[in-house]
Amino acid sequence: MDYILLSIGLICMIVGILGSFLPVLPGPPISWLGLLLLFCTDAVPMNYWILGITLFLAVVVAILDYVIPAKGTKRFGGSKYGIWGTNIGLIIGLIAPVPLGFIIGPFVGAFVGELIYNSSDKKRAFKAATGSFLGFLASTFIKFVVCMVYLGLFLYIAWDNFK
Repeated sequence: MDYILLSIGLICMIVGILGSFLPVLPGPPISWLGLLLLFCTDAVPMNYWILGITLFLAVVVAILDYVIPAKGTKRFGGSKYGIWGTNIGLIIGLIAPVPLGFIIGPFVGAFVGELIYNSSDKKRAFKAATGSFLGFLASTFIKFVVCMVYLGLFLYIAWDNFK
């Protein structure tokens, strides 16, 4: 049973890392679930401090995932249309067979969203799209780093206890 929980936990870690890039998957909470499954095994003693701190961090990062792009868009003069455009552009960029679509998509999506909101001011739309894009990049980077730290913690604890 321990190896099943260990395997599912590792899958959660990998899905969490993918979720740090995909907007439909909450990366850090899924990675935290992998840590929880690891601690549910008989081979690993329960450590509530590690689980509590990592849960708190996962929740904070999940909240910041929504706040950072919105603040970036607002700071650069954007609207909610730019934020929605960023998310839609990311999904289209992931699906479209365009090289680096996951980077180009959010920017183009925010730009189009701002043009839908106010089609007469292209300079403001470009500025807001830049802010939304920078917020998206910052948020993605934070989620990726947290998920990689969780993976490292997972591997360290698993290696130490499953020798």
